[in-house]
Amino acid sequence: MNYLEALSRRYSVKKFNHEIIPQETLHNILESGKLSASSLGLQPYKIIVVESEEMKQKLIPAFYNPSQISTCSHLVVIISKKTVDESYINGYFRHISDVRETPMEKLDLFKNSINQHINQKTQDEIFNWAEKQSYIVLANLMYAAALENVDTCPMEGFRQDIIEQILDINPDTEKVTVSLALGYRSEEDHFQHMKKVRKPNEKLFKFI
Repeated sequence: MNYLEALSRRYSVKKFNHEIIPQETLHNILESGKLSASSLGLQPYKIIVVESEEMKQKLIPAFYNPSQISTCSHLVVIISKKTVDESYINGYFRHISDVRETPMEKLDLFKNSINQHINQKTQDEIFNWAEKQSYIVLANLMYAAALENVDTCPMEGFRQDIIEQILDINPDTEKVTVSLALGYRSEEDHFQHMKKVRKPNEKLFKFI
């Protein structure tokens, strides 16, 4: 299946069939999130993968449309950072130094430019920027899942307070941005038989 076939087959599943995604397949999908493009390489987010049935059951009351949570294989929750402080940036550059075997002093110019850029932003601007990075991750996860023949449903309709409590999220420093249910579509989900509706090319694209 090529990428256009995979994207044409993809839709936001309303009910999954409870089948569990094989570990290798799940790893490939998550790896696509890890490899997502990220502004300045900072990855101002973390990804929580809910796989236990007990935890999924606890999260059901947090969602306004719970059918996906109660039937999916895994639930991915993307958490965006509200702040990016000096210690976070220092940790990022220590990691670069370790991975690329580069002395820290050779990274000082890049590090200082990032610190200057971040320090010019308000907390709201940093959070808005972090959320945009999180949606790039979401898109990559959905795309990779489609290529792996795994179905998905992205979800923003949830109660922040409940998810924060269950997943032990610190609301002062981070926020749940979006979630993604993964699994395999149920035969009972009639939405899979509907034609995909998108803008025609002449209304979507403008060539200049």
